[in-house]
Amino acid sequence: MTENGSENPRKTSKNPAVSFRNPGENPEPRLNAEPRLSAEPRLSAEPRLSAEPCLNAELLLELRNVTVVRGGKKILDSVSLSVELGEHVAIIGPNGSGKSSLIKTFTKEYHPLAGVEDTALKIMGRNTWHVFELRKMLGIVSGDLQQTCCRPIRVLEVVLSGFFSSIGIYYNHRVTPEMEARAREVLDFLGVARLADRLMSEISTGEARRVLIARALVHDPQVLILDEPANSLDLKALHTFRETVRKIAHSGKSIVLVTHDLQDVIPEISRVILIRDGQVFRDGKKEEILTDSNLSELFSLPVKVLEKEGYYQAWS
Repeated sequence: MTENGSENPRKTSKNPAVSFRNPGENPEPRLNAEPRLSAEPRLSAEPRLSAEPCLNAELLLELRNVTVVRGGKKILDSVSLSVELGEHVAIIGPNGSGKSSLIKTFTKEYHPLAGVEDTALKIMGRNTWHVFELRKMLGIVSGDLQQTCCRPIRVLEVVLSGFFSSIGIYYNHRVTPEMEARAREVLDFLGVARLADRLMSEISTGEARRVLIARALVHDPQVLILDEPANSLDLKALHTFRETVRKIAHSGKSIVLVTHDLQDVIPEISRVILIRDGQVFRDGKKEEILTDSNLSELFSLPVKVLEKEGYYQAWS
């Protein structure tokens, strides 16, 4: 099962945990109102939103001299950086600078160029991961994912699909009562429990963004990765989104925020990495990196930076 949900669900009546409408009604799988009992281990009755160190690793992410080539072009060029467990980091850069490519390298969608001297890519202390095992460690929210999920599929099913790294619930997925309870608890934690039975295609962009965060958190990952998360949000939705991310940051999870907009950077983020032309341009404490001179050089135009109550804004 892939993240984009490319596999077609098949109709079946043998699994009482899920049921399906006729093809003419709705192609998406539906949850049965009475979930099936299961002998699988119970999940915690309370939201497990505090991250536990994995494999006793002190570093969440570690890249050393990593180069990535796609279509004959270097999209990451000798990148070296590390992120500690529990650390909150913003990765900022212009469009096309390599920000999203860096995230795709973290998630093993892109692979470092082989044969490069002294290169390393470690995630929680390990060089190799099974991709589905890794996805359980990383909660990811992106605009592309929201587009994929914007269809007639129930909100609760989208959140539950985070257990299976899919989009929606399919015939081979065993949804336990404990899983459903966990999904509802995370929706409640994020203030969108009322949306559980609504369709993704019927809710607002801001509401959908919080649903995708719930999907990312449902399996208790080590880190929440937000790739351009505030795109298309109006002022009210942006405020709600920021407060949601701040709440998660205080729960103990690492936050890795990828953006081109300084307004997305919440006060809890203490470190900023600037990316330009596939390379690390600046890396350090937020207040030392988000300056007029650094941002002007990064975006190749005169930029003024204003800080107010822990939030930053830039204009040219």
